[in-house]
Amino acid sequence: MAETFFQDREFTSKDFSTEDLLQGEFENCYFRKCTFLGTKLSKMTFSECIFENCELSNADLTGCSFREVTFTDCKMLGLRFDKCSSFLLSFSFENCILNYSSFFKLKLKKIIFKGCRLQEVDFSEADLSGASFDQSDLSGAIFYSSRLEKADFSTAEHFSIDPENSLITGAKFSTHNLQGLLNKYKIEIL
Repeated sequence: MAETFFQDREFTSKDFSTEDLLQGEFENCYFRKCTFLGTKLSKMTFSECIFENCELSNADLTGCSFREVTFTDCKMLGLRFDKCSSFLLSFSFENCILNYSSFFKLKLKKIIFKGCRLQEVDFSEADLSGASFDQSDLSGAIFYSSRLEKADFSTAEHFSIDPENSLITGAKFSTHNLQGLLNKYKIEIL
């Protein structure tokens, strides 16, 4: 299939799980209320695009490029972001459900998660320096050998981070969520 270039286009209420999304590059495009459930996005490029109120659960992201992409109010269960092209990888998430997704070994400095559900998400060995987890639920999220320097967890909830196996220098926490740093010691904080 020949590659196609789309620029400054708006896609509204499209169901790409049943109708083909042309393979190619999308620049400054807006996807609103679209469904990509299980859709193959392999080797596609999205630059400066916005996805709003979209369903992307279980989409195949192998070789997909996201460059300065914003996801707002999207459902994105089980996505393997670690399979994306790492070249210029950059995105942010607001009010998204990303449960069971993987960011394994990715370099995501200053990434923003605002009001997101990140339950059981794998952040192992990821570089999340300067990341923001503003009002996000990190129940069961895995931070193993993660780089979390200067990351902001001050309003995050339900995280568990072992300070002995992740770099947390300069990270921000609040007194109400410090227990997330002490879970491994099985102590009770009153």
